[in-house]
Amino acid sequence: MPLYEHVFISRQDLSNAQAEGLIEHFGTVLADNGGSVVDSEYWGVKTMAYKINKNRKGHFALLKSDAPAPAVQEMERLMRLHDDVMRVLTIKVDEHAEGPSIQMQKRDERGDRRERRS
Repeated sequence: MPLYEHVFISRQDLSNAQAEGLIEHFGTVLADNGGSVVDSEYWGVKTMAYKINKNRKGHFALLKSDAPAPAVQEMERLMRLHDDVMRVLTIKVDEHAEGPSIQMQKRDERGDRRERRS
């Protein structure tokens, strides 16, 4: 089955438990349609570059899935209809990266940046 990564932004006025509940909800939608969630990450509340629906911040989450295309289409359809979800991005990938995503890594572990000048 194809591999996908989904990033979605939910409203800032949700609690952390409600935002993580959305991850579980959409994971079950994938499972009900023949797919599976390989990994999921809750990135927390982050400030966005521009306002979306009068919101300056949002709860960011990542789902890594192994699902057929119809399951992904159904999940995306339900995400777009859900009142709490503001934006959705789905990308088809060849393979999932091992370990935590860049957003979850500590700054010290990122080593690929240049040093700052004093």
